[in-house]
Amino acid sequence: MKLLDNLLAEELIKIHAVLFQPESPFMWASGWSAPLYADIRQTLSYPRVRNLIKVEMARLIMENFADTEVIAGVATGAIAQGALVADSLGKPFVYVRSTPKDHGLENVIEGNIKPGQNVVLIEDQLSTGNNCFKAYHSITQAGGNVVGLMVMFNYQFAQGAQVIESLQVPMVTLTNFEATLQAAKRLGALSPAAIETLRQWHDNPDSWLPAQPAVD
Repeated sequence: MKLLDNLLAEELIKIHAVLFQPESPFMWASGWSAPLYADIRQTLSYPRVRNLIKVEMARLIMENFADTEVIAGVATGAIAQGALVADSLGKPFVYVRSTPKDHGLENVIEGNIKPGQNVVLIEDQLSTGNNCFKAYHSITQAGGNVVGLMVMFNYQFAQGAQVIESLQVPMVTLTNFEATLQAAKRLGALSPAAIETLRQWHDNPDSWLPAQPAVD
């Protein structure tokens, strides 16, 4: 029986929610050039995978954060799955914007958190950790008590790990970079050379550039 991280990594590759382009890298919003892109929103179009994520997140929340009172999704990638998990657990749901809304009530948090309530924060993917950092502080400023962080896909970057460690909040992840490389190898989705390229990128994601083609 496959472990959850391996099983989900395979499913993400099969539905193209994780994409590999070692020779023609993606450009991330951070400005990083990357041979891998995780689009976890894609799972919403696949009921079996969507349900797997919902069920496993709900289970892990109850096992690890049994005193949870509110589920919070980090906008925008974790809104839909966060709401599904909250519904399955019968818990209130809120979502946290990266910046205040530019009209109306100018909310950062959409929904209601009461002072002292225990909150589990859900993020679709963890790279630099900046979004989680902002969301954590938005919730605490609103009086919430963040008791745990649930991440669907963890890139396992050193920078992200340092940010989460600084928050001193326990984190549970569904799958990660290493499990994805192993799944890609099992599925024949990446050559050994491509896997090595991804490892080189992972070691220095902020300065990595693709190899230039040889010139005759």
